[in-house]
Amino acid sequence: MTAPFLHLFYPFQSVETAQKLLKASYQKQQIEHHEQKSYNNAYSFIYYVEHGLTYLQQAGNTPTSIKPVLMFYGMVQLIKACLLTVDPSYPESTSVLAHGVSTRKRKKQSYEFIQDEVKVQKNGLFSHFSDKMFHVKQTEGTKYSMKDLLFSIPELETTIKITKNKTPFLFVGKVTDEVIKVPLTILDDYKMTKDRFTQYFQKQTSFELESLRNDSLLFKEMKNSESYQYSPLLYNHEKSALYIPRKKEQLTFFPEILAHYLLLYNLSMICRYETEWWGELLHTFNSSDLSLINQFLDVASVKIPFYLHGYLLRTFGIDREA
Repeated sequence: MTAPFLHLFYPFQSVETAQKLLKASYQKQQIEHHEQKSYNNAYSFIYYVEHGLTYLQQAGNTPTSIKPVLMFYGMVQLIKACLLTVDPSYPESTSVLAHGVSTRKRKKQSYEFIQDEVKVQKNGLFSHFSDKMFHVKQTEGTKYSMKDLLFSIPELETTIKITKNKTPFLFVGKVTDEVIKVPLTILDDYKMTKDRFTQYFQKQTSFELESLRNDSLLFKEMKNSESYQYSPLLYNHEKSALYIPRKKEQLTFFPEILAHYLLLYNLSMICRYETEWWGELLHTFNSSDLSLINQFLDVASVKIPFYLHGYLLRTFGIDREA
């Protein structure tokens, strides 16, 4: 079975094209010796893309028991290709080669994946690509919970509602809508007045208030967003729809690809080092976490290449619709 996203990356499989695009990117960023650096990095770029797609394609044909490992390393390779477009010296030192996050070494008897967390390390790939690609600085020791990460992926909405009886985000409109409609019920979640929420929302996003309705606030976007730039709103790729998180703390710029990295990192570690717990989860059906994990893997297999392909297009100055 051929992965549906492979064709997106076909244009990047020639050295001539890769060098031309890298050179243009380096010139735009005013990087010194852009011609030489683009020549030096062209093959690395192609191999990262090819390796990443091979992992992801194989993940589509493999059992769930090892799928997270293949997906995580496929994602890592594509991230390295993206890094080369903005960081021609990557990897400049061995400190950026580590994963950049850690998880608990031993799982407790009552362990639940959704209650687990990962912790940001001082150095490593996570902090490096977060900063270089998205200008999001990571702080050593910051912890991210699997629950918050899973609850930031709108495609999981129905499964979250059925298995956890939660609705962590609210629909605000389609990507193509000129204005988005934020339900006034969000004021209870954020514990804010209309005025305070409006100020907060405008500060955190690229939207400005257009009008007030009895049941909602209408906001108009001030600049075009695409792909990862939908953040801090949440993006549903299947429905081309936008959602607002119901936790105030989550209305902050955090590209979804970072959430996918952290979730897949933890799942890949569990696959390899918590084999007994992983096996029981997969075969006893005792936990509703399995439903979320399975659906997340399906969603990630589409959204990871979508986001990273979109990142390459933007960095190279190519219109996605062209």
